[in-house]
Amino acid sequence: MRMVDLIIKKRSGESLTRDEIAFWIDGYVNGIIPDYQTSAMCMAILFKGMSEEEVINLTDLMEHSGETLDLSNLKGVKVDKHSTGGVGDKTSLVLGPMVAACGATLAKLSGRGLGHTGGTLDKLESIPGFNIAISGERFTNQINSIGICIAGQTQSLVPADKKMYALRDVTGTVESIPLIAASVMSKKLAAGTDAILLDVTLGNGAFMKDINQARTLAKLMVKIGNGLKRDTRAVLSNMDEPLGMAVGNALEVKEAIAALNGQGPEDLMELCYTSGSIMLEQAHLCRNQMEGRLMLEACIKDGSAFKKFLEMVKAQDGDIEYILHPEKFPLAKNIIPIYAKEEGYIKSIDALEIGLSSMTLGGGRETLDDVIDMSAGIMLNKKVGDYVKEGEVLCYLHSNKNVTLINRVSKEVFNAFVITKEFVEKPKVILEIIQ
Repeated sequence: MRMVDLIIKKRSGESLTRDEIAFWIDGYVNGIIPDYQTSAMCMAILFKGMSEEEVINLTDLMEHSGETLDLSNLKGVKVDKHSTGGVGDKTSLVLGPMVAACGATLAKLSGRGLGHTGGTLDKLESIPGFNIAISGERFTNQINSIGICIAGQTQSLVPADKKMYALRDVTGTVESIPLIAASVMSKKLAAGTDAILLDVTLGNGAFMKDINQARTLAKLMVKIGNGLKRDTRAVLSNMDEPLGMAVGNALEVKEAIAALNGQGPEDLMELCYTSGSIMLEQAHLCRNQMEGRLMLEACIKDGSAFKKFLEMVKAQDGDIEYILHPEKFPLAKNIIPIYAKEEGYIKSIDALEIGLSSMTLGGGRETLDDVIDMSAGIMLNKKVGDYVKEGEVLCYLHSNKNVTLINRVSKEVFNAFVITKEFVEKPKVILEIIQ
């Protein structure tokens, strides 16, 4: 078998067998097949696609290209949640403690943020002392003890994806739906959970801009998961505007704390209640999603979800004083209001521009080596559908950068808000459920 023959076969639109995909993945991980041939194969897949059987085989072989987590000694049905990314997406910080407080076993390995999207690990590390680099034994012990752990991925999990993702990023093949699906699902499956909920974001601030593309990706990932014997479901959520009001690491943690105390933004809570009710159903803890939602609402009201977040922070060496007293989080030295210059309804907020501006202010990273300013970001004061008067604050910029840069970003953020005289309805956050 020769790699060049497999590239030609895929270039011609033919399907690859499991053995042929295994030859490629094994050879690539072990350094026998070079980057340039894998680049050619990724480009052929981008143009010619893959059958469902091919994608399931590719995912399975990528999942087993390194170690996989064995969670068989954990109690109950193990659930996990993954988002394809967005702006202001602190869902895991709220949803995780909520489902754990209802009795679910949440075992989650998360990643860092890059570009305009934030990463769960970065947000958690804005809590002083919080440790995301914990051993597999500590990971399972913590989950058996308190029902939840959110930690960083180990280097030994899915090495095929680590190599291929970096290559796709520089060869123009990132947007291939089969390769996205295999990348996401191989990591989720290697983490060893029984059930997976996927939050496929779409809109201006998401990777998927079009609902048909997002639906295609979500359905494919659900079929991959179910085909590999995991209960996998998906929601399509709106990322045309930022989720919630806070964008930036410490700002988002403070919003998550408020949400767990019953003071969360409407769109964030709706996403958590809908997603959480599906996860509780997957965990066989409720008869249907309506019952699951009532359980989740109750855990917010009685404070058990907030208590579960406290337990997780303490178990992972975080300073719980910051959770009990969020005012302890340091504020940026520059907090700049952006004012409306006319009155009317907020027609749209460019989520991508808000995300990029937050990154420029110090709240994100352009490369993986960049250091994040945990206090930097943007706090929205208005959302789509809100009425605003001339002179009212649209949002606040938080930054320790120089005034020249902040002034430039201020103009870009102001232009991200579109105001109209006509009435604008509040947008839906949940667009579709796929199960």
